[in-house]
Amino acid sequence: MTLSELVVDAMRVLQAAGIPPEQSRQDAAVLARHQLDWDHARWLTHRTAQAPVDFADAFARTIERRARREPVAYILGTREFYSRTFLVTPEVLVPRPETELVVEEALAAIRQPPSQARPLVVDVGTGSGCLAITIALEAHDARVIATDTSAAAINVARQNATRLDAAHITFMERDLLDGLTERPNVIVSNPPYVPEGDRASLEPEVREFEPAAALFAGPDGLDVIRVLVPAAAERLAAGGWLVFEIGIHQDPAVRDLIAHTPWLEWRHTTPDLQGIPRVVVARRTPI
Repeated sequence: MTLSELVVDAMRVLQAAGIPPEQSRQDAAVLARHQLDWDHARWLTHRTAQAPVDFADAFARTIERRARREPVAYILGTREFYSRTFLVTPEVLVPRPETELVVEEALAAIRQPPSQARPLVVDVGTGSGCLAITIALEAHDARVIATDTSAAAINVARQNATRLDAAHITFMERDLLDGLTERPNVIVSNPPYVPEGDRASLEPEVREFEPAAALFAGPDGLDVIRVLVPAAAERLAAGGWLVFEIGIHQDPAVRDLIAHTPWLEWRHTTPDLQGIPRVVVARRTPI
């Protein structure tokens, strides 16, 4: 059989597993290229060729994993974030495009006057390290500390830092900001924010494969944020910034939380491409 014919068969398997047709087409092609170690250009010019002898069985095993709804990123072992390739494992969340907004807002905060010579940025709940590493590479003068309660996640983040030449980041196995002795200029986070009641409605890729501790945070999804916000207000340097991701319908409650937190002022909430308020930006009062 040709490669294209095998991919068409794989598409049918994925659709039967409940994956939408267009997504099935994309996933089958991506997994075929991964199995062949081909780039997109080579795939386009050689996809009608006969499949190599050892391809069909290995490809079928990969498609079986995807049909069980394992995320493509875990099958590939990588995911792109901010134009860089990060290692991902089931110990960490799969980086998502909307989280790139946290990077943009953090970089804008770092550049706010009076800018610090070597601003300190702390990434709370670093997971794969995508936020900490991206900020370190985009803001070359920044000092970056990344914390996580999971030793396995810290290990993945360290590997990513080494691969991407951001080895100067300090990784700490900590809960939120525990043990932090310096006052950060910027705190960033993609905390758990999914309400526990939403578990059943999530896609199987998320519900069954991604780490629950990095997803769920109590009945309304705000359990971790309710601890993070006052802790950040207490630890930030005067005039420092807090930038973190939230879920759908959470902006009003988060703004109210900030309004009742001493020393902290809500500045704005940035929507994602779907118009959902996604990234909250708050600032510690200058004095």
